[in-house]
Amino acid sequence: MFIVHSTFPVPAEKAAEVIEIYKNRSRLVDKNPGFIRFLLLQTEKNKGEITVHMEWETKEDYLKWVRSTEFKDIHELEKKYPDKELAAIIPTVKQFLVVAE
Repeated sequence: MFIVHSTFPVPAEKAAEVIEIYKNRSRLVDKNPGFIRFLLLQTEKNKGEITVHMEWETKEDYLKWVRSTEFKDIHELEKKYPDKELAAIIPTVKQFLVVAE
């Protein structure tokens, strides 16, 4: 299994807005081969630290998604989000290979 975390800081007062955006996400990724699960995580102590957690069967499945037209289209839409502060946030991405369960 391959896991990807995209963690990004948002102003604490805008965290609820970001969570709503993700609750209403397009779900295009869900239809991709090898996709297992999406979770949106929020730290307990810092409400403005949010992580997108995605699980994939393999790294190759994830890379196919990242190279897809749907991925590019979704991320282009993010850049056009009306709240320029949120649109400008660049996440920190970490990738993990599951080595034991």
